[in-house]
Amino acid sequence: MAIASELDTLIPNNVNLSADRKLQRALEQWQPSFLRWWQDVGPEGFQGDQVYLRTAISVDTDGWAHFDHVKMPDYRWGIFLSPAEAERKIHFGDFMGQPAWQEVPGEFRNILRRIIVTQGDTEPASVEQQRRLGQTAPSLYDLRNLFQVNVEEGRHLWAMVYLLHSYFGRDGREEAEGLLERRSGDSDKPRILGAFNAPIDDWLSFFMFTMFTDRDGKYQLYALSESGFDPLARTCKFMITEEAHHMFVGETGVDRIVRRSTELAKLDPNADVRKQGGIDFATLQKYLNYWYAISLDLFGGEISSNAADFFGASLKGRFKEAQHEEHTALGQHYDMDVIEDGKVVRKEIPLRTAMNEVLRDGYVEDCQRAVNKWNRTIQDAGLTGIELRLPHRRFNRNQGIYAGLHFDVEGNPLSADEFKRRQDEWLPSEADRTYIHSLMQPVVERGKIVNWLAPPARGINGQPFDFEYVRR
Repeated sequence: MAIASELDTLIPNNVNLSADRKLQRALEQWQPSFLRWWQDVGPEGFQGDQVYLRTAISVDTDGWAHFDHVKMPDYRWGIFLSPAEAERKIHFGDFMGQPAWQEVPGEFRNILRRIIVTQGDTEPASVEQQRRLGQTAPSLYDLRNLFQVNVEEGRHLWAMVYLLHSYFGRDGREEAEGLLERRSGDSDKPRILGAFNAPIDDWLSFFMFTMFTDRDGKYQLYALSESGFDPLARTCKFMITEEAHHMFVGETGVDRIVRRSTELAKLDPNADVRKQGGIDFATLQKYLNYWYAISLDLFGGEISSNAADFFGASLKGRFKEAQHEEHTALGQHYDMDVIEDGKVVRKEIPLRTAMNEVLRDGYVEDCQRAVNKWNRTIQDAGLTGIELRLPHRRFNRNQGIYAGLHFDVEGNPLSADEFKRRQDEWLPSEADRTYIHSLMQPVVERGKIVNWLAPPARGINGQPFDFEYVRR
C-alpha cells in the first residue's frame, strides 16, 4: 500500500510530519546545521554543478525515484519509511509474538538509542571520507555515482535523525547535533567506528569501500529491519533500497578495474600492467585485503554479550530472520574458532552471543560471490595464474577475539615481528599508495575515461556512457 507523501514541504516526507508541529519545527531547526555541515565537509568543489541524481519521491513499488539534474545543496533530502504492516508482530527474541512497538520500550531506551546513533554516525562519516574524490574523478559517469552515494548517505542521516528527534526527546536532539559535530579521522572527535575514520583519497579505495564497507551496511540494515521497534524497522527497509546502488558502484567499479587490467596486461610483452599505466593485480589484492579486513571489524566481536542482548530484546535480528527455522536462539550453539593458549581451537558458543558472527557469515559468502565474478572476468580474458582471493577472516583484525593477534592471509598465526616484516606482501605499502595516487588524474570530458578503468557496460537510468552526467 502506498503512503501519501508530503513532497512540497521544506522536508519531503511520508511520515505526516505536518501533523506534529513540534517535531516539524525541531527538524526545520536542525536542517540549517545539516546544510552547513554539507557545505563545510561535503563534496568539495562541485556544489554549484548540476548533477544527474536520483531523488526519493515515494516508497511505491512501481517507482520510488525521480532522475533529474540538480545542484547537490538543492537536493531534496527527506524522511521516508516503508509502508506499515498492519498488526505486525515481533518475530524473534524474547518478545516474539507480541505486537511490534510503535514507541520506545522504556527498558530498552538506552541501547536502542545507541544502536540508532551508531548507525547514523556512519552516514555522514562516509561523505566526509570521500569529500575530495570528485577532484580526481575518472569519468563523468563515476563522478555522478560518487555524488549519488553522497546525497543518499545524507538522506540516511536524515532517517536516523528523524528517529532520534521523534522518540528520544532532549537526549535524541543532543545526539542528532553530535552526528554533525564528529568528523571522520579527527583526533579529538572521530567517528564511532574505525573503518569510517580511514582515509579514502583515491578511487581504488572508494570502489573497495563501497564494495566491502557499504556491504556491511547492507547486513546491518537488514538486521535492524527485523527490529521489534517498528519505526526503526520501516526506516531501514527503505534505506536498503538505496544501499543497493552503493554496493553496485563498488562491485562493478572493481570489476571494471579488473577488466581494464586484463586488457593492459595483454598489451605488454611481460604482462606488466603498471608499465601500461594500469592497476596491477598484486596491488588490487592488497587493497582488497585491507578494506575487507577493516569491514569485517564493523560486525563487532565474535563473542558478544551486546549482540545477545540486542537479539534477546528483539531489537536486532539476523539477516532475513524468516529464513531461520527457530527464532529465539535459546539452547542452541554455534561452532566457532577461538584462541586458547595461543592456539586456534574449535568450540561451541551459545548462539545468541555469536549473532555478530552469524551476520558476518552471510557477509563473507556475499563478498565471495563478488570475488568469483571478478575472477570470471580474468578467466574470460584468457589470463592464467591470476586469482583474487578473500583473506582469512582472522587477518589484520582490530576488533573481536583476533584483535592484537597476528595472522597471515591464510589465517596462520604469526609473531608480531614476522607480521611487521611481511605486511607489505599483504597490505598496501607507501610505494603502492604513491603509485595509485599518481594515477588519480581527473577526466571530466563527456564520453572520456582514464586509462586504468574500463567504461561501464551500461549507463545510469538508460542513459549512454557519454551522457552529460555532471554539468560543470
